[in-house]
Amino acid sequence: MAAQTAMKGTSGTARAARLGGALLDLALPASCAGCAAEGTVLCPRCRRALDVRVALPPGVPLGLPAAMPMPLAQLEWCAPFSGVVRVTLHRLKYSGERRLAAPLADAMAARWIAAGVGGEILVPVPVHAERARRRGYDQAFLLASAVSDRLDIPWQAPLERMRHTTPQFELGRRARKTNVSGAFALRAGAGPVVAGRWPILIDDVVTTGSTLVACAEALYEAGAIAVSALTVARER
Repeated sequence: MAAQTAMKGTSGTARAARLGGALLDLALPASCAGCAAEGTVLCPRCRRALDVRVALPPGVPLGLPAAMPMPLAQLEWCAPFSGVVRVTLHRLKYSGERRLAAPLADAMAARWIAAGVGGEILVPVPVHAERARRRGYDQAFLLASAVSDRLDIPWQAPLERMRHTTPQFELGRRARKTNVSGAFALRAGAGPVVAGRWPILIDDVVTTGSTLVACAEALYEAGAIAVSALTVARER
């Protein structure tokens, strides 16, 4: 029943996001996260910061720390986690600016169209339920729903975070793997969502890849044939 509730809730997330955006437009006029220009949550000029990698070849450049976190089949992201991109993600995650999910999803979809290989279902990396309740939403769910609309790839929420973890940005590289080890599991009854399929994990930022790896391991245990990942940004 818990898995069915999570699956049914995915279409409702898209409707809620659209309704929430419309209400925000009425109550609080948008201003650009990058330059504060009025009328849009991310103006065309600042939006270009998300497209710096859109035309690059697929795959992870050699030389980055944890270049390809195993056992991911592919990892793609849109831009470095800095400047306008960093501010934009912080507004989405910590300031309640849900409307930013739309331009961020545009960039994610464009990168996947240009570089993505395989993938049958989008799976958001969940925050802990208590954190989602405090924020009023899970930013990865918003991104997955919006990217799904743009790529015409269905999304589901078979994963849950089993325990609170320290935010990864507060930890050093060595501690991050231990922090999220065993933190994710499949929701009860969600096995058929994953078994024999190729999920694409959706998240906002990747650093060492420890969180994505922990999620991928849970999906492989449930019978996934491969697991890829797509994020907005990567912290170098």
